[in-house]
Amino acid sequence: MSTWSWSSTGNEVVHEFAERIEGRTFLITGPSNGGIGAETALCLASRSPSAIILAGRDRTKIQPVIERITEINPNITVTFVSLDLSNRNSIREAAAEINGQFDRIDVLINNAAIMACPYNTTKDGFEVQFGTNFLGPFLFTGLLLPKLRAAGPGARIVNVSSSAHRFEGIRFEDLNFEGGTAYDTWKAYGQSKTALILMAVHLARSIPSSEVASFAIHPGSIASGLQRHVDSESMSDARAKSQSIPDFEVAERKTLQQGCATTLVAALDPALEELSGSYLSDCQLKNPANHACGAETADRLWHLGERLLGEEFNL
Repeated sequence: MSTWSWSSTGNEVVHEFAERIEGRTFLITGPSNGGIGAETALCLASRSPSAIILAGRDRTKIQPVIERITEINPNITVTFVSLDLSNRNSIREAAAEINGQFDRIDVLINNAAIMACPYNTTKDGFEVQFGTNFLGPFLFTGLLLPKLRAAGPGARIVNVSSSAHRFEGIRFEDLNFEGGTAYDTWKAYGQSKTALILMAVHLARSIPSSEVASFAIHPGSIASGLQRHVDSESMSDARAKSQSIPDFEVAERKTLQQGCATTLVAALDPALEELSGSYLSDCQLKNPANHACGAETADRLWHLGERLLGEEFNL
């Protein structure tokens, strides 16, 4: 992994690991045109995967990506699946569609997210960032685990987290910020991104890496549609929070190519084979915040997710 860095690009990563892409099936959530999910898909398309599944809410935002993939390689099976990660019914329907259509998933990239939005709740009553960024991917991943296991050695789950996980741990006693009266947009975002790291930790503890390896990553700071709720005041708040956290690195903006590189390293690099549960940033292994790496906390969160969603997964 020593060759990869902040400046590495997605095209460089897929060139290096082309043999780990050819003939395989990749599933990416949130691949809207102009975002890192879309860039990830386009990089993969250049190396002849068998299939790319693009799951998201709005097909009109994803259709340009589908067309570009087809232009790159018309032999790739490109499938759009409607998925709203804030809605349990939508998640179950999407998972059922994928499970019925594909016999294996080699790599699942949980890329979709919302960021620093005003207080709201999902239809199921969960704070919207925790519900969309964690509980949604948690349920989606659990329902697809049999297909990931069916892929055999080399199957991976990549959760796109954020350095903003350092803003907040899991508020086990108050997930909804006192019903919104104590709401902090960045702490809510941080909590949801911490949850994705802990999810990868629990999966790594529960499933041998020889079956499915799991990782969480920070892609870097990239200008994209994810930041539609971030105005100058919100950005100032984020900067103030980051300055109060020891070792919090505020990095330069990355291009989309640089932004998708860490995702692709986590999805493809064979050097990570025995390092399931790790966190990566700038294409390298990094230590997450203390509140995002404890086995006991990871297990507690997993069981909380099962209880909140009424779904128990046999790992």
